[in-house]
Amino acid sequence: MNQKQTLIKAFRCAFPYTIPIFAGFWFLGMTYGIYMNVSGFSFWYPMLMSLTIFAGSAEFIAVNLLLGAFNPIQALAMTLMINARHLFYGISMLDKFRGLGLKKIYLIFGMCDESFSINYTALIPDDVDKGWFMTFVTLLNHFYWFFGATLGGIFGSLIHFNTEGLDFVMTAMFVVIFMEQWLKEERHTSSLAGLGISLLCLIAFGADNFLIPSMLAILAVLTLLRAPLEKGGETP
Repeated sequence: MNQKQTLIKAFRCAFPYTIPIFAGFWFLGMTYGIYMNVSGFSFWYPMLMSLTIFAGSAEFIAVNLLLGAFNPIQALAMTLMINARHLFYGISMLDKFRGLGLKKIYLIFGMCDESFSINYTALIPDDVDKGWFMTFVTLLNHFYWFFGATLGGIFGSLIHFNTEGLDFVMTAMFVVIFMEQWLKEERHTSSLAGLGISLLCLIAFGADNFLIPSMLAILAVLTLLRAPLEKGGETP
């Protein structure tokens, strides 16, 4: 089998896995692009940020960071806290990425939640190149997000209805993620701890400064409670 046939076969095998991702990424990417536009940024911003950052939650948060005072320490801490789970994704993929050459660089960069779940669990046929399969999964998901964000940035300027309140989409997104996690849990110790700590930090530090202290406190508390939580069948 020559290189062209190898690529085509890997692409055809990878594409069906990414179709459900397309719907979510395209819609959420469009929302992000429109949000950037109504916040005063041209379409170049969501286009380039979706291409080079490719971290949906961090990109939504970046809007407020760009509009606020320059604070690189806060930006670094928030990004690290939000995407720290990728450290564990990376550890899980060490064996799968071994021996993939330069493709490994892009696979590490583009490893979002959805790409990780597909590449980690997919039953790849023996006659399909596993490295190219994972690369196409990552590339397609990256393109879906880039495409949606760019369209949202372009068409956002053509929208003439009242977009007041659109910035609530980020809050709504995290609420939905929290609710999905809540429904999957048999016990809610971790979730309740997170809510309680966040409320205390909100009272102590105020609405503008509570996020980083609450994240650090949640990390510390869940680390201390890790053993009893796991013993009770709950993942912190």
